[in-house]
Amino acid sequence: MAKPLLSSETLLGELKSRADPRYREGMARYGIPIERALGVSMPETRAVARLTRRSQETAEGLWQSGFHEARILAGFVAEPARTDRGTADRWVADFDAWDLCDQVCGSLFCRAEWAPGAVCDWAGDEREFVRRAAFAILAWQAVHLKEAPDETFLGYLPLIENAAGDGRNYVKKAVSWALRQIGKRSAALHGPALELARKLSATDSRAAAWIGRDAARELDSAAVRDRLGLT
Repeated sequence: MAKPLLSSETLLGELKSRADPRYREGMARYGIPIERALGVSMPETRAVARLTRRSQETAEGLWQSGFHEARILAGFVAEPARTDRGTADRWVADFDAWDLCDQVCGSLFCRAEWAPGAVCDWAGDEREFVRRAAFAILAWQAVHLKEAPDETFLGYLPLIENAAGDGRNYVKKAVSWALRQIGKRSAALHGPALELARKLSATDSRAAAWIGRDAARELDSAAVRDRLGLT
């Protein structure tokens, strides 16, 4: 049986009914602003998403509500074919938390045809969560775009190197995440990614050195090497 099409108001009501004040308090400890948060866990948010068909109008209504979890839900119920670059630019400008950024990039933005251009543009944007979005998309693409050639990801390594000097917490963690995911994608990508990680770790920039060490630690691990057949 086909899923019903629920309104943004109905879905927001579902979210509010699942809100947990204790969970909301915990969100703050993870650096998530809670002024507009309800206190709904990711499993519960995903459960709400499963109640309805995708609808761009519903997604926009959820986004415009301003509630944190409603915006995450918007990424789950939006129609990928109708989420154009203009919509993405509007939404990314509203990102104010790492989890909102990462969830929307992973559930919606990373597979879009316009994503490569957005990655390049957003990586050069000075806004912290806009720049984070560029590298969150890269990290998700390295995992989800199974058919993409390795050359695509090699082409992004200079972008990672250029952004490595940004010491803001949510940027540098995303840059490391992207570098690690690219390096774990294939044996062919592992070497160039690890080489860049080692190069960054030897620089005078504290941010770049942190990124390099963080990425090299995982890429040089026995677990990653074993999985890629590099032992």
